[in-house]
Amino acid sequence: MVGDMTRRHVLSRSLALGCTAAASPFVSSVSFAQTSGENRLVVIILRGGMDGIDVIRPFGDPNYSLARPTLASDPSRADLDGFFGLHPAFGGLMPLWDAGELAAVHAVATPYRNKRSHFDGQDLLEAGLTTLDSEHGGWLNRALQLVPGAEMRTAMGLGQGVQRVLDGTAPAGHWAPDADLSLSLETMERARRVMSEETAFLNAFTQAEMLSSPVGGSGQMAALHKGGMHVNIARYAADQLQQDTRIVAFSLNGWDTHRDQRRGMAKAAELLIEAILTLKRELRPDIWGQTTVVTMSEFGRTVAENGSKGTDHGTGGVMLLAGGAVRGGCVYGEWPGLDEAQLYDRRDLLPTADVREMTAWVLRASLGIDAGDLERTVFPGLKLGRDPGLMM
Repeated sequence: MVGDMTRRHVLSRSLALGCTAAASPFVSSVSFAQTSGENRLVVIILRGGMDGIDVIRPFGDPNYSLARPTLASDPSRADLDGFFGLHPAFGGLMPLWDAGELAAVHAVATPYRNKRSHFDGQDLLEAGLTTLDSEHGGWLNRALQLVPGAEMRTAMGLGQGVQRVLDGTAPAGHWAPDADLSLSLETMERARRVMSEETAFLNAFTQAEMLSSPVGGSGQMAALHKGGMHVNIARYAADQLQQDTRIVAFSLNGWDTHRDQRRGMAKAAELLIEAILTLKRELRPDIWGQTTVVTMSEFGRTVAENGSKGTDHGTGGVMLLAGGAVRGGCVYGEWPGLDEAQLYDRRDLLPTADVREMTAWVLRASLGIDAGDLERTVFPGLKLGRDPGLMM
């Protein structure tokens, strides 16, 4: 366990071994938290603005194909409920839908509007506030402060940045290594000897070694390194969730699809699908049955496709929920329609639900947080409406 060890401390040891600071193999941030309950929660931030209209396609809306003559022309979508269909690149998730372990909430958004900046949108998404405010940390950190017996246990933060969703006064340590750990066996052994002087450093180095992707390896290490970094993260997360860890948060990039959206969406979908299915495969069935995976993105995209066969920054989007604790097989939310007069600013999907409210209901079911605390502390200013019934 890294504890409150800083990134600088670990890097100082790594640099002493001659590791370069320029070739990090890590592509995402991941943090772990420990609580006293049995439910598990995995939060995946999809960075770039996922096009919810493309992922959960409203083929029953007559304006859908008119607004997207190219993107809507693929007939191979999977019918979900007679109105919505699943993007063909997400077909790997259909077994979860059929098993009642996958759901979607459509036409959702944060309070962020108009400027459509990735940076501001992601900050507001992870802060869980109505305005940009750097003093209150992330909503998941505030939630942890309300869970009796909760203890932040950070394995490490992987990547070039730290996720704000877990920033705050609850004890947390983040590590974003900038060292390429694809080293020779001799150097790796020398690293272990240096790190072994202090248990915290040794544990940190061992976890970083597991999450990097060197060639070769055997046993558990070889199994871990099959697949890309997103698979390694999901596999390692599953291992931790079967121990004391109860909450995991990480991010996946690649959802900014201004051009050639079919290609870009397929690549991004592959990462997400593999991450979710790895979690399901690696978790024991009883633990998967207590797990909720929630995906969210900073905003949706324009209803109309652009001249580059992509879409631009928009407003309303979609949340995906997976896991044995989810009441799946349903697309939740109020569909606003795609007629121009029904759009937000006459260009975007009109939000009919707040990402914060849907997340609050997940937190209430997963962590048992009081509704008043969710409204006052976790998501200040939020007014919870009727329970949408997302959870079992």
